[in-house]
Amino acid sequence: MARISLTPDRTPLIRLVQWYSRRAFGKVLDPVMAYGHHRRVLIASSRFEMAIGRWKKLDPQLKALAVMASAASIGCSWCMDFGYWEHRRHGMSHRKLHDVPVWRESDAYTPLERDVMEYAEAMTATPPTVEDELVERLRRHLDDAAFIELTAMVAVENLRSRTNAALGLTSQGFKDSCEVPRP
Repeated sequence: MARISLTPDRTPLIRLVQWYSRRAFGKVLDPVMAYGHHRRVLIASSRFEMAIGRWKKLDPQLKALAVMASAASIGCSWCMDFGYWEHRRHGMSHRKLHDVPVWRESDAYTPLERDVMEYAEAMTATPPTVEDELVERLRRHLDDAAFIELTAMVAVENLRSRTNAALGLTSQGFKDSCEVPRP
């Protein structure tokens, strides 16, 4: 249950955001409606998300796995639900997305994909537990720009997932079920 109303005042900005969200995603996104209670937060987060969408130095599948591994570590069912839907829509395999919460036991991933998910989990830990050996393995495959984008994407997903979890936002049904491990 959301810890804040998801029905902010219907200002022209909120109506525009609702229209765009329905057009782009088929429904109004709960995080957007939560942010709708603070106009500047809504605008800043929307602009930031649009800018992030233009980052193209990291392979999209690696980016998706990093984001999903971070969301799974935090336990954000909203992010897992939306992430599954978004990445399937862009052609990522069901099995890879489905197995993210249990990636260590799954044979669906390449060594590089495993390193990306390990890095995402290590960055998400509090405090972070990133080790030099892991970074060295990643750097054999990723140039400077791709490595920075990977790091930034995990940090962004931490912001999203922690905000959504704190606000009590849960799955909106983008995926039939969300496999988020219990803490």
